[in-house]
Amino acid sequence: MSVTVLPIPKTLVLIGLMGAGKTSIGKRLAAKLGLPFVDADHEIERAAGCTIQEIFDRFGEAGFRDGERRVIARLLDQPVQVLSTGGGAFMDEATRQTIRDHGISIWLRADLDLLVHRTARRDHRPLLRQGDPRAVLGRLMDVRYPVYAQADLTVDSDDSPPDVTTDRVIAALRHWLGDADSTAA
Repeated sequence: MSVTVLPIPKTLVLIGLMGAGKTSIGKRLAAKLGLPFVDADHEIERAAGCTIQEIFDRFGEAGFRDGERRVIARLLDQPVQVLSTGGGAFMDEATRQTIRDHGISIWLRADLDLLVHRTARRDHRPLLRQGDPRAVLGRLMDVRYPVYAQADLTVDSDDSPPDVTTDRVIAALRHWLGDADSTAA
């Protein structure tokens, strides 16, 4: 894969609901831009020495969000990279402000059917254990999408191949950064 030359001034922070493709697209985006990829959830688990589910079980969502806030702030203090965040990270005002100050937020927006389909394959998502996954995701969309809309960029994540969505992100970045060649990806 060839590297796309694009001057990225700050860490690219992918936000969106679980199943939107933050990790999949993030890895491809990092490879195409020649940047490191970091998954905030993996870094949280590493820092805590246990899984996210165990953090939720022991400390609740508030305890998890506190750790998440600190880990994301630390990651944003590092050199430019592509950072995939958990679905609730951007909902925290302090985390959102840190992302605004030190990153470029990119919302991967997906519709309910796609999210239900993608999340049905895994059972490690604590919030989906709180009832019917479709209903839970629908409620999360109602609450989170208006906040996600504050992101610097919004790119639709659909059932296209991941490389197509990645190219959409690069095109949106080019346009947002004012690159003269914003039509090439």
